Order: sequence, then structure tokens, then C-alpha cells
Amino acid sequence: MSPTRAGEHPGTDAPGPDLPRLDVRGVSKSFGPLDVLRGLDLSVRPGEFAAVIGPSGSGKSTLFNLVSGLDAPDAGTVLVDGAPADLRSRQVAYMPQKDLLFPWRTVLDNTALGLEAQGTRRREARKRAVGLFEAFGLDGFQGSYPFQLSGGMRQRAALLRTVVLERPVLLLDEPFGALDSLTRTEMQLWLAEMWQRYGWTVVLVTHDIREAVMLADTVHVLSPRPARVVQTIEVPLARPRGLDALADPAFAETERRILDVLQDRDVLPDRHVPQDRDVPQDRPAEAGIR
Repeated sequence: MSPTRAGEHPGTDAPGPDLPRLDVRGVSKSFGPLDVLRGLDLSVRPGEFAAVIGPSGSGKSTLFNLVSGLDAPDAGTVLVDGAPADLRSRQVAYMPQKDLLFPWRTVLDNTALGLEAQGTRRREARKRAVGLFEAFGLDGFQGSYPFQLSGGMRQRAALLRTVVLERPVLLLDEPFGALDSLTRTEMQLWLAEMWQRYGWTVVLVTHDIREAVMLADTVHVLSPRPARVVQTIEVPLARPRGLDALADPAFAETERRILDVLQDRDVLPDRHVPQDRDVPQDRPAEAGIR
């Protein structure tokens, strides 16, 4: 597979070259007196891998609930392929932080569960799920139970259950947060490879700056609550990415830029920060909010 630059996406079923797959515009959400999101804008292109990072309690999970159609914004719009996000429209597949595998079901039955829940016959659901087991490194474990899997394998099974639904957008809510450091790195590299192979449109919530830079094309940095996107930083690293990307000066520079935004408490206008290898390394980081 030939390398691609950031922003180039393989094999996607796109709605059109100029239309975002996910378009969040002016979204606000409150719960009683608590303002969680205020005027949040976020756009994701077809086949893009986007990361969302921000302080704890800044509303990242609330944003995912709005995008998935589990909740509705108080103001603004959330569009997937140009249509309002709605739970019944089956536009979004959502993988939460925990794998949520049922201990009494086999791995195959767990991975087919989402399809069965949306009305697919059990035999067809199992057939579609089992077709992904080899690619997900789970071949031979179809009849096993979750307690027999490692932490990384459980997360692969949970992701398989998510992607087999074949939704336009995948929402990943800190999928590797509970894993040890070595397993997390292994899973990050595996996910980058799988994204490269299938060209999914992914939005990842993470608290790990390194994870965001390793996986994403763009990183959307949130302010504290009430949250808005204060900067969108493009990741200039080539695809496919492996461990050698960690040694690239552009990797460290991008980490620094994101950290600068998270640590800067001054409120500045929203900016989109392009990145390129030709940008001088001594250029001051754009400021944001935390």
C-alpha cells in the first residue's frame, strides 16, 4: 500500500468531495443550570480520522451523545451526510469506553449482537461478523467467552461489533483508556492499520495527546465547560504510521502545539491551525483556552 499524506483517505464511500461527513454547527447543550456545550463547531471529512481532546468534564461525552442521536442539542445542528443525526437513522456507530461484552455470550455472539438488535436475522448477523474475525486478529476465538480474552482482544471484539454495523461514522470514546501502556501502544498501531485498510470515518475522544497525534488527521481541542472547539490542529505525518513516527520531529512539534493550547488559559478567537513540514519549528504555538 502506497503512503498517503495527512488528509488523504483510502477507500471511502464519500457523500461528495465538498460535503463533510459530520457537520456540527453552533451546538449548545445545557442540563438545568449547567452549560456543557456553547456554540461548538466541528467538521469531519469522509474517511477522516479526527480526534477530540480537552480538559476533564469539558463535554466530550455529551458531544458524542448528540452526534449519535442519543440526545438533542438545545441550539445548533448536527448533520451526518447532510441529514440530522437521529438514533433511528442508523448513521453512527458508538463504541463506549468499556467493551460491554456480555459474559454469557460467546465472542461471535457478542460481535453479532448489534446487528441482531437492529433486526438482522441471527444467522446473517453471525455470518457478517465472522467474516471480520481474521482481519481483527480474533480468528479461532469465535466460540470463546470474554473472560478467556486478553484486554486488547476484548477491545478488538468490541470494535468489530461496532464496525460490522457499517455506519457512516464511528465514534470511539477512549477505547484504550483501561489498557496497560504496552497493550495500548499495540492497539493504537493496530487501529491505525485497520483505518488505513478500511477508510472509516472516525471521531476519537481521548485524553492522550500522543494517541491523538499517532492516530488522527486532525485534532479538535476543546475549551473547559461550556465547551467549544478553540483550535483544530492538522497532523502533518505521512500514512501509514508506525513506531518510527514517534521519532519524527513533526510528531513532537504537534504534541507541543496541542499541549500549548491545553495549558493556555487566555481566551482567543477560534482558529484553524494548518501544519506542514515547511512551517518553521521556532514558530510560536497558536494560543487557545483551558
